Amino acid sequence: MNKRFVGVLMFAFVVASATSLLLYKMLVNRPQTARAAAPVTTQVVLANRNLEAGTVLKEDDIKLTGWGGAVPQGAILKVQDAVGRGVITPIFAKEPMIESRLAPKGAGGGLASMIPPGLRAVAIRVNEVVGVAGFVVAGMRVDVLIAGTSPAIDGRLGTVERTLLQNLEVLSAGQDFKKDAEGKPVLVQVVNLLVTPEQAEQLSLANNNTTIQLVLRNPLDRNIAKTPGTAVARLFDGGKLDLDSEKQKAAPAHPRTPVARELPPPRNDVPFVMEIISGTKKSETKFDNGGGK
Repeated sequence: MNKRFVGVLMFAFVVASATSLLLYKMLVNRPQTARAAAPVTTQVVLANRNLEAGTVLKEDDIKLTGWGGAVPQGAILKVQDAVGRGVITPIFAKEPMIESRLAPKGAGGGLASMIPPGLRAVAIRVNEVVGVAGFVVAGMRVDVLIAGTSPAIDGRLGTVERTLLQNLEVLSAGQDFKKDAEGKPVLVQVVNLLVTPEQAEQLSLANNNTTIQLVLRNPLDRNIAKTPGTAVARLFDGGKLDLDSEKQKAAPAHPRTPVARELPPPRNDVPFVMEIISGTKKSETKFDNGGGK
């Protein structure tokens, strides 16, 4: 082999080794300026166990634990801010306590704490038919149908049925106010519906004066249907009920306004005249209105 070629190869090897050694020393001795920042933890109140809706929180139910990363919006950071408050929706173990999932301070627990501000819970008597065979349970959505005789109609149509309220949430069924994900049927005598104060008035009046039927609907279906209602008479002729026109038919006819009649002009009575002839004498006597002289 050519000695010159071997010499060049050895020289290149020495230079490469020296360069690698120098580069290694530079990397080892370089100051570490960029270090990974330590994760920041925040003390957050977590659930110690699974908590059902309506539970009043105690100190044993919650704990203060470090939470790495972004803190959930509305998370409670102090134990004293959660103790004594009612749970509105179920909370699982090790889940952060969120303000929106707890009742306000002083509201307590149970069913009353689950009623949102501005709404009311109205109890409705039900049976197996009205309660849709027990499938009207807490968390379901229903429509309310009423049947009765309208005082605005003369009764010739028979019983009138119409949809009174739609898309109402069932707050509780009997004494059970826990939402069942499986939707198992529960036969109860009373259900509580979540309504506005105005709807509460309508529902209470209908509950005492008409027959109520609950209609189960898909919880995801929030559309409000416009229905004209129906009546017994309309079931046989296939027609639709028009309450406005029926009310006009049943309304009493307006009494005719009496027409002022013109009175005849007062009579200009001519006095009664009596002639008396005695011999060659003649005299007259006048009587006014057949009266005196």
